[in-house]
Amino acid sequence: MPVPPAPARTPQEQLPDPRRWWALCVLGLAQLMILLDSTIVNVAMPSMQSDLAMADGDRPWVVTSYTVAFGGLLLLAGRIADHAGRKRVFSAGLLGFAVASAAAGAAPTAQTLFAARAVQGAFAALLAASALALVATTFTDARERRKAIAVFGALGGAGASLGVVLGGLLTQWFGWRWCLLVNVPIALVTLLGTFWTPRDRTQRLTGRIDIAGAVLGCGGLTTLVFGCSQAEAHGWTTPAVLGALLAGVALLTAFAWWQTRAAAPLLPPRLVRDRRRVAALLAGSALMAGQLSVSLYLTYYLQTVLGWSALASGLGFLPISLVTTTTATQLGTRLLPRLGPRVMMTAGLFIAACGLFQLTLLDPQSTYAANVVPALVTFSVGMGGSFLAIMTAATSDVPPQDSGIASATVNSAQQMGGSIGSAVFNTVAASAAAAFPGSERAATLHGFTSAIRVPLIVLLVAAAATATLAGGRTPKPPRPTPPAEPLPRAVPRAEAEPSGPDMALRGSRQGRENPA
Repeated sequence: MPVPPAPARTPQEQLPDPRRWWALCVLGLAQLMILLDSTIVNVAMPSMQSDLAMADGDRPWVVTSYTVAFGGLLLLAGRIADHAGRKRVFSAGLLGFAVASAAAGAAPTAQTLFAARAVQGAFAALLAASALALVATTFTDARERRKAIAVFGALGGAGASLGVVLGGLLTQWFGWRWCLLVNVPIALVTLLGTFWTPRDRTQRLTGRIDIAGAVLGCGGLTTLVFGCSQAEAHGWTTPAVLGALLAGVALLTAFAWWQTRAAAPLLPPRLVRDRRRVAALLAGSALMAGQLSVSLYLTYYLQTVLGWSALASGLGFLPISLVTTTTATQLGTRLLPRLGPRVMMTAGLFIAACGLFQLTLLDPQSTYAANVVPALVTFSVGMGGSFLAIMTAATSDVPPQDSGIASATVNSAQQMGGSIGSAVFNTVAASAAAAFPGSERAATLHGFTSAIRVPLIVLLVAAAATATLAGGRTPKPPRPTPPAEPLPRAVPRAEAEPSGPDMALRGSRQGRENPA
């Protein structure tokens, strides 16, 4: 009997592409650049303000113009990646980011700098939405995907901290413009590296993009991020800030309503019906709020309280980057298969909260080595241990054609958490410092130790919510059922009739199978 031909193998069953780890290097470098750029200008801001004759009230727009465009356009960027192809959108994002960075670095006026930073944020949204989606679809093996997401998430977590380090080095040695121009060679090298990455073979979405959903969703996110960014300077109850926050909530409410009725919704409701994914979005939002609060705390504490230089303050962030990366890649990848996302996210948030609690105990006599470093290590262990679980839970069990919007959703949650968290932290710190009767140094420290309690409470609440929503450990996939034996081919009757010894053999076999 001839052997039937083997069935065609699906793309998931094909052998892994040998270039997948090279692709992770390329994608991770882009992720590092995106988050690095959100903080690299912080240390350089006094030099920018002096050179461009920037008013004090306009100074926050150096950061706000980037974060508003980045956070507001993430959902639309995710759907564009699903329609146009993730690798194509990723390459376009790199090229646009390089051009915008060059324009920002050469900006002759403050208004030109703000506009270029906004364009940077728009292309950063394209990069962030497509990069995580490419990681999830490039690594088809579950074990390898965990390692890849751990490295990717650790680079993102370390990016904000490394931005302060690199910003201090570049500002002191080369000037503030190189804090922006440094992105040009990084983006171009990354773009060159995409030529050797695997092809994006996942199926693309067809049809039209949900324009009404894009207007409502991106408008709501943009308005909320804008309102939070202005709260520090103008107060939460001023008409402009309060109006922006209420308008953002109204737009997002209308967006949620529209997504249940649109024929092809921008954010399919099925993605947010998964309780584990909702828990991951809450955890990611809370963790980013804690991370940016720690960055602000440490920046001012090292320079204002301890009197460190900008360069030394930047180097003071290194423990966060080193411990986060090591924990995510070495500890997270080993514990996640055994404990599951629920335990890893809950434990990581709780450990990170313990690190923030250590920061509330600092006083004017505290030292960096004895008091600050242990707190940073504790916080970084929690952050690194939960990043992998958050990314895994947010992107698992997603159809390949929805990988872009799923990645954009978790990035949007993190961006919103960071924007709201940092705005609340700054407001509480300034209010507490102003009401403290002691010296300026003691008042500043009192303001920071009071304000850090806000993200501490947020992390604890998020840990409780994650433990409730996330469910048990991830179930193991069922073992594949072996294919059924092929039916015997039809043969002519003359060929099928046995004779002689064959007839006798057949008769004896039937007798054994069907005894009288």
